[in-house]
Amino acid sequence: MKKIDFSAIRGVQVGNAQDDVAATGVTVFRLTSPARAAVAVFGGGPASRETETIAPERNHPLNALVFSGGSAYGLAAADGVMRSLEAHGVGYDTGIALVPIVCQSCIYDLGYGSATVRPDAAMGYAACEASFEKNDPRSGNVGAGTGATVGKAAGMEQSQKAGIGYTAAQVGALQVGVAVVVNSYGDIFAEGRKIAGMRTPDGKAFADSYETLLQVTGENLFTGNTTLAAVFTNGDFTPAQLRHLAQMAAAGMARAIRPAFTTADGDTIYALSVGPEADRIPASLDAAGALAATLLEEAIADAVHSC
Repeated sequence: MKKIDFSAIRGVQVGNAQDDVAATGVTVFRLTSPARAAVAVFGGGPASRETETIAPERNHPLNALVFSGGSAYGLAAADGVMRSLEAHGVGYDTGIALVPIVCQSCIYDLGYGSATVRPDAAMGYAACEASFEKNDPRSGNVGAGTGATVGKAAGMEQSQKAGIGYTAAQVGALQVGVAVVVNSYGDIFAEGRKIAGMRTPDGKAFADSYETLLQVTGENLFTGNTTLAAVFTNGDFTPAQLRHLAQMAAAGMARAIRPAFTTADGDTIYALSVGPEADRIPASLDAAGALAATLLEEAIADAVHSC
């Protein structure tokens, strides 16, 4: 395995826009060729748009994937992304108008910055336009990661800042890249060591989100969470295989976030075969899935270390 820059993954251009004062933002993954895609939802509270269009039984080629803050309010950002793509001549030709196929998922960041300023169509448009200007996969407090936090088992007062992270690798001709916005109920671990998460009330040490969860007697969990991830590969996989790839990648999320996939999280993972179809390569689904899990674990650490 050889580590590569995420920007080396052919077929995806990243654009960002954000409001640093309100602490929220948008990241657009614009697909330069229509991509096959699938999604797997693991958490109990997702906020998503148009995911049924990429279900294996219908699977429309995807033009852009959008991650944002704002909880369900942030889904408005996709309207601006669609307008930007239409202006650039991108979308499904219905014979009357171009209709870009855009999926989106949001984190809940309303408790960190402003609860009333959320990503909107203008911010989505700006992020998509930025992806045409340059490929900008920056880690940290950028785009959708601007308002991300972790370790919220005791609420925002004892949480810690996180953001968006990236990593990528190549094995032979197979390329796999991962992007993740880390906004979890649980704590963050790297190589078995806690690197971020819930703190003690005085802020001087780590507390334990897992032990805190075990003391919960009802369903009144703090709900301001969701970790979003996307796996991009030049492997030539079917929609059903891509869904399994996303499921395999979840192992990396479970290793890095403890606890993960709670009812207080909307954890969602996408998987995409990107680049021109003629350039996609036959590849082992198991190899790609195992690699994606490792890279997702590393990207989660990158999202924390880059803040």
